[in-house]
Parts: sequence; structure tokens; C-alpha cells
Amino acid sequence: MRYIKYFEDIRLSDVKTVGGKNASLGEMITQLSSQGIRVPTGFAITADAYWHYLESNQLLEKMKQIMNQLHDSDNVAVLQKVGSDIRHLILNGRMPDDLVEEVTTAYHKLSQHYGVHECDVAVRSSATAEDLPTASFAGQQDTFLNVSGDVHLLDACKKGMASLFNDRAIIYRIDQGFDHFRVALSIGVQKMIRSDGAVSGVAFSLDTESGFKDVVMIEASYGLGESIVQGLVTPDEYIVHKPTLELGYASIIKKVCGDKKTKIIYSNDNNATTKIVDVSCEDQRVFALSDGEIIELAKFIIAIEKHYSLLKNS
Repeated sequence: MRYIKYFEDIRLSDVKTVGGKNASLGEMITQLSSQGIRVPTGFAITADAYWHYLESNQLLEKMKQIMNQLHDSDNVAVLQKVGSDIRHLILNGRMPDDLVEEVTTAYHKLSQHYGVHECDVAVRSSATAEDLPTASFAGQQDTFLNVSGDVHLLDACKKGMASLFNDRAIIYRIDQGFDHFRVALSIGVQKMIRSDGAVSGVAFSLDTESGFKDVVMIEASYGLGESIVQGLVTPDEYIVHKPTLELGYASIIKKVCGDKKTKIIYSNDNNATTKIVDVSCEDQRVFALSDGEIIELAKFIIAIEKHYSLLKNS
């Protein structure tokens, strides 16, 4: 297919066409599955699809004319109107038939892979600058969770494209000196894990505050991971010492219990795919992860770090 790349066919070298986020997902699935690292599969809608959408709806010149109204990013009122007007243009465009066909075909294949009629997916935006493939746009665009069905998926894809022009993304590009119209958007469509009934979090291969490289730092909380990403909770924090872990010891050197007062779970409401609920006082006071789970995750992080270090040095 012209506008779709399955994660199993993506490597880190594909960052120009699928952005850093999707390229990394593909790299881990293709290269680290043999080490027991489990990553839900899916597919990327390429940056070419974004340009195809704009061209088929004849949006590019209109978007440039609107953007020309913004002379100073400190003018909040103008910034908000410019962003809103461009997003409105994108959201009201018509998805080209060939792109609809490819996206729905890939989605049906993903649903069949997981043995369901309509797979629940996360729709994530992965921006890339063709002339600066190493540029990072992490956290600038929007993510949509618990999306299922052709209509809702296509709608989320349009919203993802439009989020390239949300206020924070516009300001970031201005501050970094990027041309708004040389940055494109790839969209990742990935099977969701039902962490709304369990635990999710983030992990780092070093101490993010000090830069100390001999530890793995894990943050975990109940429900979907967006609660941590959005700063809605204070998660648990676990520190594992890497050198002794690699010698075979269960070297957890620090555990801090976070408040974890709320969590994000799936919603059956037609107007929202997720909702925020309270966590019981009992669950707030206990660690979200067992020691065995902490050690397993730390081993995964070390394996991932080693893989990317080899790539960097090769």
C-alpha cells in the first residue's frame, strides 16, 4: 500500500516517513521481540498521506494565507484564531477514497490479528520534518485512546492531522525555527492494552533528575498511561540498580508510593472514549507493581537501551 506501513515492516531508518515515535515502535517490534519484549502491533499512516490529504482538499495555500496573519507568537488572541481556523479547514476536509481504503484495510487486518470485529486502538500523532529527520516533536500533537470502528478511526486520523496546528505545536515550531509547512504528520494506529483494568507507566534507562546512568527509573499508576503523561497523578516511583541486576540480583534500591488518587479508564459514553474515576483509599496506599514486575520491566529497559546504544555507535 502507498500510504500504510505495518510496524513489522518499519525500522528506525524510516523516521522520515513515519516520524520518530512510529519508527521506534517498528524498531522494537522487529528487533526486540526475540528477547521477550512485548509491544502491541499496529500500523503507521505515513507523512505522504498527510500531504495527500492536504492536496486532495486544496488546503495548503489556504492554510498558508491564514498562518500569514500570525506575526507575533506572543499575540495570544491571533495565535488562537489562526490555529482554530487551520484546524477547522483540516477537520472539514474529505478523506480521499484511496486513503480511506488503505486505512480501513489495515485496520481490518489488525482486528483480525487480534481476533475481534473492531479492534480498540490508540491513535497517536508522530510529526517529522523531512529536512530535519532527527528533530523531536514529542508531546506537541494529540493522542486519541480507545478508538474502534472505521468511522471513529478515520475521524481520529483527521483530528490527529489537525492537531499539528494546535497552539502549543505552532509555538514550538516558531521557537525552534521550523517552517510550519515543511513539517508533516504520520499517524500511528496501535492495539491498546487494557491497562485501564491494571497498571501503566513510563520507564527511563537513567535517573532523569541527576542523569545517573546506572539505574532504571520506573513510574507506575493505575489505569491508562495518559494520567501520568498529563500530570493528573503522582505515580509510584521505583529505582533499580543496573549493574547488580545484570549480575542476577533483584536490585530494587528505592520504592516510593505515589498518591494515585484517580485513574483513566474506558468509557461507554458515546461522547467520550475514556473517563477519569477515583481510586479506592486502599489501592492508593499500596504499590501498583510487584517486585517481580519491576525487575521484569527493568530487564526490558536495559535490553532496549543496549539495542539503541549499538545503533547509535554503528
